[in-house]
Amino acid sequence: MYNKKIFQFGPEFVILIVLCLFFAVPIQAMTNQTVPDKNEQKVFKAGAARSNITPHLGGIIVGGWVGTEAAHIHDDLHVRTLVLDDGANKLAFVVADVLGVHQDLADAAKRLISGKTGIPFSNIIISAIHTHSATSVMGVGNTRRDWNVHLFDDYQRFVIQRIADCVQVAVNNLEPARIGWGVVSAPEHVFVRRWNLKEPIINPFGEYDKVQMNPGHNNTNKLTPAGVPDPDVSFISVQSAEGRPLALFANYSLHYVGGVPRNDISADYFAVFSDHIQELLNADRQDPPFIGIMSNGTSGDVNNINYGGTPERNEPYAKMRYVGRDIAQKVFEANKTIKYHDWVPLRARLSEVTLEVRKPDQKTIERAKTILSRHDSIKPMHPHERNYAERTFTQLRRPEKINIPLHVFGIGDLGVASIPFEVFAETGLEIKEKSPFDQTFVIGISGGYYGYLPTPKQHELGGYETWLGSSSVEIEASEKIVAELLTLLKQIE
Repeated sequence: MYNKKIFQFGPEFVILIVLCLFFAVPIQAMTNQTVPDKNEQKVFKAGAARSNITPHLGGIIVGGWVGTEAAHIHDDLHVRTLVLDDGANKLAFVVADVLGVHQDLADAAKRLISGKTGIPFSNIIISAIHTHSATSVMGVGNTRRDWNVHLFDDYQRFVIQRIADCVQVAVNNLEPARIGWGVVSAPEHVFVRRWNLKEPIINPFGEYDKVQMNPGHNNTNKLTPAGVPDPDVSFISVQSAEGRPLALFANYSLHYVGGVPRNDISADYFAVFSDHIQELLNADRQDPPFIGIMSNGTSGDVNNINYGGTPERNEPYAKMRYVGRDIAQKVFEANKTIKYHDWVPLRARLSEVTLEVRKPDQKTIERAKTILSRHDSIKPMHPHERNYAERTFTQLRRPEKINIPLHVFGIGDLGVASIPFEVFAETGLEIKEKSPFDQTFVIGISGGYYGYLPTPKQHELGGYETWLGSSSVEIEASEKIVAELLTLLKQIE
């Protein structure tokens, strides 16, 4: 038989129970034991890392019309990674110091990352800085222009492994962190390189263009730039819970700077920025190391040369050092004023858009055959017509349609989109303007490399970026991509 005294209570306890029920106050509150808010139970974490992917000397540097042999390493090439973790989701940014990364290689690296770290395939963005001073990680010779890689070469396998290693180290480095983001304007370094012309000029296909890329300073046929650049540097800053800088990820729509000797390997102004922002934040000596990262934005029609101004003469590497350090200084100052958050939700979406592949007509094919069979002593009508005759047949071998990957990330009220093309600035500006997020930036040459992405309006003008072989997908591709990205951003808002 139970002892009834166990269930007998004094009047004081009864009064306490009545008061709690009357005021709907939890008993924990009456005893100074508060129920924590759900967000207070969550811990935001961040980790970053860097891996060296410098190739052996002797390979062919890509990015120019004629490849040259790599004979000197001015600065090492790296993969840089930032991993964010809100307790439920992880996001990984990966930026590689190469011209471009084909989708097959990016996907192989993502699968390896997912297997090692558990980060979902859809939560990984891998992009290239588009340096023109590196050997190819897209294959060599004719295979560099193939979209589907059937067998990776030694350097490609090395880079895939180093990408996965870098993300795994960043995950190992995860620690409680605070995150903030901001934007600062740097208009003095970005110029549209496509210029409207008074009189059309012939192109490699025997047709006429209304614009010219890099027309020169003294060209009396040029009129005005055929677009507007995106002047903004967007950035994400993460620091430890105690305020120690962990990483800063920036995005700027500047193609590259150059000024590199033909046989040198270099990561261009992207590496200068990454190193200098570390110096400015006084984060040179810490463990784990601080990681500065600069990604390429929507710079398909933008470079660092002002053809409306006075010609410049700079020593090798001088201009890229000036640009990289100046952007770092601007970001450093802006970083002082941003708001840091102890926790924000992370979201991701991955989608595909089916695009038609542009095909040469019979007239173009016959012209290409004639050019390729012609004796070298015959003067060409255009200096690059043989190059584009070869690209005509490359384009002919490609599939009728392709599915291209589109990623979006949500980081609090910051939106990030990525596109596997060299995207024109006006496309990036349109996405930023129409995005449902308070701030948005776009990473180009990400998740794959399918050439230039002019808008339909720019296709009408012609020019290098629109030529068949420079631009490989349907003329309306940019509009379809923008529409899909805005839908994805709305889904994760």
